[in-house]
Amino acid sequence: MAEDNPITTLTPQQFSVDVMLEKYAKGDEASVEDIFNRVARGVALAEPDALREKVEKDFVDNFRHGALGAGRIMSAAGAGIDATLINCFVQPVGDAIQGIDDNGLPGIYVALLQAAETMRRGGGVGYNFSAIRPRGARVHSTGSAASGPCSYMDVFDASCRTVESAGARRGAQIGILDCTHPDLLEFIAAKHTKGRWNNFNVSVAVSDEFMQAVADDAMWQLVHKAEPSPAQRTSADIQQREDGLWIYREVRAREVWDVIMRSTYDVAEPGIVFMSRMNDDNNLRAVENIRATNPCGEQPLPAYGCCNLGPLNLTRFVRDPFVQMRGGKPGFGWDALARSTRTQVRFLDDVLDVTLWPLDEQAREAEAKRRIGVGFTGLGDTLVMLGLRYNADEGREFATRVARTMRDEAYRASVELAKERGAFPLFDAKRYLEEGTFASRLPDDVKADIRVHGIRNSHLLSIAPTGTVSLAFADNTSNGIEPAFSWTYQRTKRIADGSSQTFPIEDHAYRLYREMGGDVNALPEYFVSALEMSAHDHLEMMAAAQLFVDTSISKTVNVPANYPFDAFKDLYFEAWRRGLKGLATYRPNETLGAVLSVTPKKMPSDSLDAEPELNPLRIAIDHRPRGELPAIIEKVEYLTQTSKKSLYLAVSFIEVTGRIGGEDVTIERPIEFFIPTGQRDESQQWITATMRSLSLAARGGFAARTLQDMRKVSWDRGQVRLGDVERVDGHRSPRWHDSEVAALAYAIQQILHRRGFLDDEGNQVPSRVLARKRMSGTQTTRALADDYDSGDDTDASIEPHGLALMHGQKCPTCGANAVIRKNGCDFCTACGEIGACG
Repeated sequence: MAEDNPITTLTPQQFSVDVMLEKYAKGDEASVEDIFNRVARGVALAEPDALREKVEKDFVDNFRHGALGAGRIMSAAGAGIDATLINCFVQPVGDAIQGIDDNGLPGIYVALLQAAETMRRGGGVGYNFSAIRPRGARVHSTGSAASGPCSYMDVFDASCRTVESAGARRGAQIGILDCTHPDLLEFIAAKHTKGRWNNFNVSVAVSDEFMQAVADDAMWQLVHKAEPSPAQRTSADIQQREDGLWIYREVRAREVWDVIMRSTYDVAEPGIVFMSRMNDDNNLRAVENIRATNPCGEQPLPAYGCCNLGPLNLTRFVRDPFVQMRGGKPGFGWDALARSTRTQVRFLDDVLDVTLWPLDEQAREAEAKRRIGVGFTGLGDTLVMLGLRYNADEGREFATRVARTMRDEAYRASVELAKERGAFPLFDAKRYLEEGTFASRLPDDVKADIRVHGIRNSHLLSIAPTGTVSLAFADNTSNGIEPAFSWTYQRTKRIADGSSQTFPIEDHAYRLYREMGGDVNALPEYFVSALEMSAHDHLEMMAAAQLFVDTSISKTVNVPANYPFDAFKDLYFEAWRRGLKGLATYRPNETLGAVLSVTPKKMPSDSLDAEPELNPLRIAIDHRPRGELPAIIEKVEYLTQTSKKSLYLAVSFIEVTGRIGGEDVTIERPIEFFIPTGQRDESQQWITATMRSLSLAARGGFAARTLQDMRKVSWDRGQVRLGDVERVDGHRSPRWHDSEVAALAYAIQQILHRRGFLDDEGNQVPSRVLARKRMSGTQTTRALADDYDSGDDTDASIEPHGLALMHGQKCPTCGANAVIRKNGCDFCTACGEIGACG
């Protein structure tokens, strides 16, 4: 096994510990070691009695040196709960409402029920909906017209949402449609409707024939076996081909491709899966047809197929990391990697025998083929620790050697298991090793052993996004095959009492470099993050590993907002030419940056206010008193999409006396909001009007509520930057607002918070608390002056920050429309917040 290295001496990051305890620990488990022991013990139950103790120790030792199970394994194995250890499945869907269709596929509502049971047990689901007849096709049994697969996807989407609300782990879903389906264009456009298919990722399954038709600018037929309705046949010249398929429409392939690419460019969906490549390379292409993948795309699977995954943390095999700082050369434990890979094959094969299967069909499919997926995580950080650039030949050559080593050792280990336990039931050496399958490219000695002894597992390798297991068990190492996205960021966690706590999170390699004396203010050139390299650099890394992975690779290629559309299309064509099996891209865009509605927090009430009509916060003030009022003037600077702006805001206060619990209570209330004389040019008239409206609300006792409503105002001119979000470690990230109105409302809330009138979330402070502050003299006021300072002070909150901002969904922490999908998790490129995963 891997020798000890400085990685094992790092004190765990607090957030990693919290994630480990909250997501994976069971009962009285309090450490990673407790979880390792429980999982190893639970999985080793598959072993014969005579071997169980030894194998359990081997599994624990492998965990200690970098092996991991996927999230479901680490959470549920050995825990005695009714949950599957399998992360994801593929669910077949046929062209019938109930029962089984003519091709032996379950009807739509049978499939729906099966998928719900799978998600209830904790599994994600992938579907291909292409068997469902297109919109308008003839339904013989009822004499009606079909509604098409998109309408039924609405039902599956609602079912997933319902299962989630019932308290089960949310099951991720992917919906796939073939490039030949007549409803393809409707499918592509569906997620442009806000709120539709929120519980689905969607992808188009493209064939080599389609890609060639695009390259040749040829015509492309959208076809289905279902007969068109009489109305369709009357309105169009619909012909039936010799193979029995009906030609619903004929279009230029390049036009369809442009529609797909434009949608992907604009809203990041649909994705692309190269289905021909997945089937051609398949070790079992003679006995199965791949139609779908799991939700993250790294596992092309047949009907009822499963993802049984377990990565190896490559950083744990680095010898003398960063020794190059002292003139040395780091090393890598290739022999240790080989041993760990072999142990991991046995571990995952055992998982198949101890897991709970949501459906009998899934159990039978797994037993017949015994698919597993040994993978790796931490590649990006490993390269950094070795002093190799991710986006250079040296980095790709290292990744190729890793993938080749793991391939050869995994297949050799599976042959050894076949000697001990027998080959998978559907094994046929001739068809398994026939020209063109992945197995046909194995070393000659491995192929010879397979012919003699068979092999235990039909497929053995998969590179998945490792999500929270890398955070919880690998010190937040870079995920899967990805480079690090950011060296530092923050993550906010909700506490049981409803409050929140923010933790600084650091990338593992960055953290180790600092602990070993490196200067993090001047990182070496081999610290290359995801956004510091070209899209083609990402593609090249995928190509370097894909040749040695018998399933697929999950990876997101981020491209800048101004990436040319034609180059974007070429990226996908290059992926096809390089033999990749799929590609996911993310480009910042305004559509994904749409404002999301949130429920405003409930304002606290004065529990002791026995006479609410005399609450000084609620007493209406008919008019502004004559004369000068105490006031606060503050300069506000903010950035819009076009320029930096600054203005002065003034808030006047008045003392108001009411009666609570039989006692007189006096507080200070804001009564007037305005911008001082000299700023009211034509461009800011709307601000003047807004301040007048807010002043009226304040006199009625509704200032806090009105400011909250103003914070939700959005416009189409892009977000506005004002203020910051402070991390626990003292670093600050910018705060973003959906309009200038919202930004100014935030500025006023901050004035009133510093004054003590509002709490730090903009909620009203109760009257009694305000009265005590007034009595203690903790409030301060400076008089309104006509000669206020008009200097050009710079607000630190609008200075540049470290992350590369990309448009996405709204971040609950900093407010930026900047949450993208990274490594299977929501990630804010404005402040570094990580949200939901899976």
